[in-house]
Amino acid sequence: MSHTGVEVFDFLLFSIYPVIGLLAIEGISRLIKAPKWIKLWVQAAVSIGFGVYYWFVLPAPQNFPLTAMVMFALAIALIYQGRRAKISPDKSSY
Repeated sequence: MSHTGVEVFDFLLFSIYPVIGLLAIEGISRLIKAPKWIKLWVQAAVSIGFGVYYWFVLPAPQNFPLTAMVMFALAIALIYQGRRAKISPDKSSY
């Protein structure tokens, strides 16, 4: 038992879930050939969803506020890149 109340395996799963979500969106957007800005904004929404879940939904000794802050920062970066890709798609490398 760890000092945070979360087992090591559970912590690894909590770290892997956002990666799986973002990669799934990447794969689906490539299959349906979605515009880059839509893919980036959907990834931002998923990041915000994981951030809210990790900070506000998980019970107090098991929540991850630092991980949630990272997810919110990632969402801000994805929204910015999505806006940039919508304005000028040729300048966006995503």
